[in-house]
Amino acid sequence: MDNKEFSQKLEKHTKKFAVHVIRLSTVLPNTPEGRVIKNQITKSGTSIGANYREANRARSRADFKNKIKICESEASETQYWIEVIVETNWLSWEKVKTEYNECSELLAIFTSIGNSI
Repeated sequence: MDNKEFSQKLEKHTKKFAVHVIRLSTVLPNTPEGRVIKNQITKSGTSIGANYREANRARSRADFKNKIKICESEASETQYWIEVIVETNWLSWEKVKTEYNECSELLAIFTSIGNSI
């Protein structure tokens, strides 16, 4: 697979992940605390794909690397919010493990890309 194919596949993957995070957020409690976490995880989980798309349209190598590092950071933050959701007992590990594992995969990919630039 060449770089263009990889980029297109990863853009689709990050968009699919964003949809999963949005769906996950809809089942969080409608309490003040639940709304805060819902907003946080939705922002970070959808930001991964948006920033990756921007990275693919970067104006320079430095701009690309910066946006990839943002993707990495947002993936890490999304993992954090999933862990908080489980620790507050709002959702069980079983209900979030798919999203958590997907997020771990994205974090590894973006870390690898960022380290190779």
